[in-house]
Amino acid sequence: MHVPDGFLDAPTSLATGAAAAGAVALALRGARRELDERTAPMAGLTAAFVFAVQMVNFPVGAGTSGHLMGGVLTAVLVGPWTAVLCMTVVLLVQALLFADGGLTALGTNVTLLGVVAIVVGYGVFRLLSAVLPRTRGGVLTAAGVGAFLSVPVAALVFVLLFALGAIADVPLGTVAAAMVGVHVLIGLGEAAITVAVLGAVLAVRPDLVHGAARLRRPADLAGRPAPAEAVTR
Repeated sequence: MHVPDGFLDAPTSLATGAAAAGAVALALRGARRELDERTAPMAGLTAAFVFAVQMVNFPVGAGTSGHLMGGVLTAVLVGPWTAVLCMTVVLLVQALLFADGGLTALGTNVTLLGVVAIVVGYGVFRLLSAVLPRTRGGVLTAAGVGAFLSVPVAALVFVLLFALGAIADVPLGTVAAAMVGVHVLIGLGEAAITVAVLGAVLAVRPDLVHGAARLRRPADLAGRPAPAEAVTR
């Protein structure tokens, strides 16, 4: 999903850069309500984890590979506003130090991976959380579906940007078919990794999961029986 330099023209890159800058500015304000002395270290650990796991690619067929995007995982763990900031830092470091995504495409990558994926995926998570059982399984199901959908939707937004400002001489239909087809498969990996990581955190420290704050007791989310005194009350 990382967009390199030279795929989109200057006006499109500038527009996505402005959109990304506006989203980061809003996130800086919104993150104040999500971060405290307990959640701030969690945000740092989550950003470091996403950075490391994005370096690991898994095959999806036809000579292509994918990696974790991590937007929904980060949003469910530490909150959507903080997730935008975490993803922006990850993408900035990757562009500056590893040439993973170009500097002129940084705004595009932040818009796709750090804004679109989070807005779509976390929005789906919240909608499903409202109707699914308020249990550990409900949290994981909502997060998995949100993570899966966030990937092809971000790919579709890239196709739209490509249609508006492509530099590369590639037919739009070819780009759309390749992006959507491959990223549906990548979305399955995204969902699997998201569910696995969230399940591990919920099992030991459900109180640290932002997306589980409105749900049942920590014992329910961790899959452990409630204490006897809680049952008799």
